[in-house]
Amino acid sequence: MAKPGAPPISRPIAGSDPAPDAPVVGPPTSADRPSDDTLVATFNQVRDELLSTLLYLLGNADDAQDAAQEAFLKCWRARSSVPDVQNLRAWIFRVGLNAAKDFQRSAWNRKSRPLPEDDVMLPTRDEAPGRVAEDQEALDRLRQAISQLRQDEKEVFLLRQNGDLTYEQIAEIRSAPVGTVKTQMRTALIKLRKVLNPAGATEEEPCS
Repeated sequence: MAKPGAPPISRPIAGSDPAPDAPVVGPPTSADRPSDDTLVATFNQVRDELLSTLLYLLGNADDAQDAAQEAFLKCWRARSSVPDVQNLRAWIFRVGLNAAKDFQRSAWNRKSRPLPEDDVMLPTRDEAPGRVAEDQEALDRLRQAISQLRQDEKEVFLLRQNGDLTYEQIAEIRSAPVGTVKTQMRTALIKLRKVLNPAGATEEEPCS
């Protein structure tokens, strides 16, 4: 999860962009629409998971924060399309993934650094967040294992685990066949389990 106390994203003032480290809170105006509030609320709901995903993709917390901010700005600028979006969570993760790729392609992007010990943890869907940090050694192995996944495997795994997206949604985000996405997820899980539990069986997640 993100560091405790991280401020939520707020609606920008019309005609301006919030600073990267201090989103600007604007007063309600006649131009505000219910979909605007829905976008801000949904973005804040998925913010921790999105930050965790971006951290593992980009390799350091500063870039992850910047990419998350950029993702929000892109979503805000495209907010007129929100009423037509069938799955707002998947749409936000799509924008976030594209923002991360923009960072990776940028010539000024800093070289990836090892993940700090106290940074964003990978949340799980089946366990309480605190359960993940109980075994620090296993967590360190998990961090290392995720960093060694191929880029496509890493993206699919993080979108599935952090984004809680369906294989169909991930396939749409990545412009890939569903079968390919399931294969990449299966391969990622096998690699991670080999690192986390070398003596255990490589049980596969049902990909249905």
